[in-house]
Amino acid sequence: MNQDIDFILGNWAYKPGVAQARMIQTRDGRQVIQLRIDLGVLQLEATGRPDGARPHGHATYMDYLQEQARLSRKAGQTFVLNDEQSQDADREFLQFYHRRMCWLALRQYAKAIRDSDHTLAFMDFVKRHAPSEEYLHAHEQYRGFVLFQRTQAAAALEVENDAPQRAINEIHAGLERMRGFYASYGREDEMEDDGMVRHLRHMEASLRQQHQIDATLEEQLQQAIANEDYERAAQLRDEMKKRP
Repeated sequence: MNQDIDFILGNWAYKPGVAQARMIQTRDGRQVIQLRIDLGVLQLEATGRPDGARPHGHATYMDYLQEQARLSRKAGQTFVLNDEQSQDADREFLQFYHRRMCWLALRQYAKAIRDSDHTLAFMDFVKRHAPSEEYLHAHEQYRGFVLFQRTQAAAALEVENDAPQRAINEIHAGLERMRGFYASYGREDEMEDDGMVRHLRHMEASLRQQHQIDATLEEQLQQAIANEDYERAAQLRDEMKKRP
């Protein structure tokens, strides 16, 4: 078997600062993702864990750790990640980061949301079972970035579905989650200076301008309730139910 991959690298030049990904079909018919990096190419599975492994027979390492935590609770013990588990958790975080970047580059937004949700759920698990404050902070500092990417994907998916108002709602929901992240560090006042937040604000402004949306149905409903105009609120609720 020819193991030389020079022809792949030669025909796929690396571009710094750009996520370069593509889907290919393997000889056995699987769809896999290839990601071009400066030192070569990473190949990731499109389903399950990105490396194709089943840690201790589980779909993901997070699933395995959740089982261990349940067993500890059943035994009346407190579950805390040990050094080996912490390292293996980091490995899975990195794998899902790479695949999330690929999905965004490939405009596979529903899959980007799925992988973002896995990472956020894993972060929540680590928050409950971290071995130290240092380990916890090493992961929590990236929560805002994952929330940002999930919001990007969710809004883009709604745009693809020709639902710009729902895209704006997704941006608002994402910004609220990011606000909660900033508030947890007592830095809510700094949020609007964040480049990720500015990018989402720009996305919202572009959608409003492109689709001539002054206020979404949800925003109109909130205003009607604030004005105690309940007849108008009922009309808006009916419109929202009819919306595809």
